[in-house]
Amino acid sequence: MRLTKLDKAAEIALTVCMAVKKKEKVLIVTDENKREIGEALYRNSLRLGFESLYVEMKSGKMHGEEPPAYIADLMLKFDVILLPTTKSLTHTDARRNASENGARVATFPGITKDVMIRGLNADYNKIAKLTLKLKKMLDKAKEIRVTSQAGTDISFVVESRSGLPSKGLFHKKGESGNLPTGEAFIAPVEGKSSGVFVVDGSMSGVGVIEDKPIKIKVEKGLATEITGGKEARKLKKIIEPYGKKARNIAEFGIGTNDSVKLSGNLLEDEKVLGTIHIAIGDNKSMGGKVNAPIHLDGVVKKPTVYFDGKTIMKNGKLLTD
Repeated sequence: MRLTKLDKAAEIALTVCMAVKKKEKVLIVTDENKREIGEALYRNSLRLGFESLYVEMKSGKMHGEEPPAYIADLMLKFDVILLPTTKSLTHTDARRNASENGARVATFPGITKDVMIRGLNADYNKIAKLTLKLKKMLDKAKEIRVTSQAGTDISFVVESRSGLPSKGLFHKKGESGNLPTGEAFIAPVEGKSSGVFVVDGSMSGVGVIEDKPIKIKVEKGLATEITGGKEARKLKKIIEPYGKKARNIAEFGIGTNDSVKLSGNLLEDEKVLGTIHIAIGDNKSMGGKVNAPIHLDGVVKKPTVYFDGKTIMKNGKLLTD
């Protein structure tokens, strides 16, 4: 069979990123909107000789929403799980339980054909090296501060929390992360983030910021005020039904993938080298205490980042060497 660019990206996901072995069982769960990606992963998994199962469910309504119980049960029976879905299954009990059971899991929330091809044709050994380096720095940090020319000035307490690497190479039992990927991230201590962050890149559920940047005021670990233009109004409407938990400052992350670009798809956007992202909502998946059916990331362009007062990024340029 003549391989397309999408086939080659699927092969990289299976062989390089997940390192599937011949005797392992592979599960692909997708939905009606992401069928093309799901079928490409399934088709190439079979071509490569792996025992594989393809399952399609109805697309969810919100990132972090649990899949049907029968899907969650099925995920406990496989070695490698690939989840190309419209809404993210990353921050769900179903994914967490599968990981705890030893499965290697890759989530592809909101994946498109272009993002799949662009994001997986990257040097994941290089991405992994940088991501792991930043993870170790996050482990040692006690306080993080982020500023930007757009008006961001926010501080997080991260003491006692561990950094997490979404490095793109998920080869050990229980490892999980997004594909395409490239980020190091951490869950700030609840109740101890304060300041303002200005989302001028893109926002989950909203897309690329084309009107006014979204300005989010943070007090005692909660987003207390959201202002801006039409994108800010849309964000407020999204989180309103979920109450206080949806306003939790859940994540600080740094993009480490130099092959992706801002496209309005947060799967890709939050991985862009030279950006950081801050999320609200669920952080249980990353060592936090808030379990919520929502997790929304906002990308900040050209940030300056300080770990315990030391500059590790200046106007979007990493200074880690």
